[in-house]
Parts: sequence; C-alpha cells; structure tokens
Amino acid sequence: MITRLDHIAIAVPDLTAAIERFATDLGLHLAGREDVPSQSTTTVFLPVDGTQIELIHPMEGRGPVAAYLEKRGGGLHHLCFETDDIDADMDRLKRKGYRFLSDEPQPGAHGTRVVFIHPKSCGGVLIELAEHPAP
Repeated sequence: MITRLDHIAIAVPDLTAAIERFATDLGLHLAGREDVPSQSTTTVFLPVDGTQIELIHPMEGRGPVAAYLEKRGGGLHHLCFETDDIDADMDRLKRKGYRFLSDEPQPGAHGTRVVFIHPKSCGGVLIELAEHPAP
C-alpha cells in the first residue's frame, strides 16, 4: 500500500549550481549524495519536513535523466511515493491497466527497490514507487 510522499525529484543540468541554490540560497539541509548506477544518476537529498527534495543529475552524461534534460531541460522530473509492498502495488496497478517502465523493481538510492509508472498512465506525470528496506 502506498503510505506517503517519499520525495519530489528535480532533474538538474548543473548539480553544483543546484546544490548552491537549494542548500545555500534557500537554506535547505544537504543530507547526502549518492550515485545510483541502475538509474545512471547522481542524487542529492535535501529533507523537508516529512519528505525530501531529490536533485538528480545524469552520471557520465548518460541514461534516462540525460535524455530528459536534453529534451525538456531542467525541472520537475517525478513524484515518488513510498510503498510497504512494491510487488503487491505493481500487481494491483497492472490489473487496473497501469503501464510500468520496467517489469520488475530495480535497485534505488538508500537500498530501496523502485519502479516507475509510465507517464501516459498518470496524466503525463512520471510516478516512482519506492519500497525501503526493513529497519
């Protein structure tokens, strides 16, 4: 079951400038940085009361975020919702006709399992589901 908004992801062409904007200029706490090879992204996390902003930047100029930036430029990339059972949510949503960008969850940041719902299934919004590892 989907339990909460996990993060809002923003695709950024210049990660250093984006960190300066969000952490220094806006005063958000920079909580960490992580490379996510399965998604070809470098991610930076900025917690905001119960959720977080995730800045995403393509690793080595490749991958889906690089294609997104080339086509659309920087900006809102996706919304991510935490789930307590990603497999059950995928099955439930598939039965309702939702399409996914992969057949199985992939490794994500912080040890999560993630899957993206095709934007055509969500009114043009890219939605990510993330299941965090058990504590």
